[in-house]
Amino acid sequence: MIKAVIFDMDGTLLDTEKYYIMFWPKALEHFGYKVTREQVLTLRSLGRPYAPEYLKKMVNDPNLDYEAVRSYRRKIMEEYLKKYKDIDMVYCENDSEALGAINAIEQAGKKVGTDGIQIISFDATRYLKQFGLYEYFDKIVCAPMVEHGKPAPDVYEYACSQIGLAPEECMAVEDSPNGIKRACAAGCKVVMVP
Repeated sequence: MIKAVIFDMDGTLLDTEKYYIMFWPKALEHFGYKVTREQVLTLRSLGRPYAPEYLKKMVNDPNLDYEAVRSYRRKIMEEYLKKYKDIDMVYCENDSEALGAINAIEQAGKKVGTDGIQIISFDATRYLKQFGLYEYFDKIVCAPMVEHGKPAPDVYEYACSQIGLAPEECMAVEDSPNGIKRACAAGCKVVMVP
């Protein structure tokens, strides 16, 4: 029996993936590297400590300063988002009726049951507040709270421990192959939003 729904945020609730795809190449170019869109797509669903080594191999430079590139990417992305404020909530088609992120969260809550429902989201509290989603979540769990990022199961195991449920009692909502791997490895049931 499913007692909790755990939502990934980037690409699942909020359409932020397009900005990572836009700004990783700009950040890398700032440091003298060139990458293709396809290469950036393979990077998007990797967590720490996997992303730094993967990126070093991608650009063929073992001395690449991942933290410097990532910090610059975050800076230019934040500047853009403050100026244009054009992040959208993700919409899913369901019987030709578009369900927004809020409706998807509410529907998940109704399906699971209203007493004691725990819905968790990974990642930036600020974005959840900006889009009126924060109030729907009982706990916020972020990747830096655990030792290993995607595709390791750490964040799902930690999220389940925070709400006092076994992973098999939780449904994960994910959008990336590595997100699905981490949820399955933790023992959660998984729904993919491609």
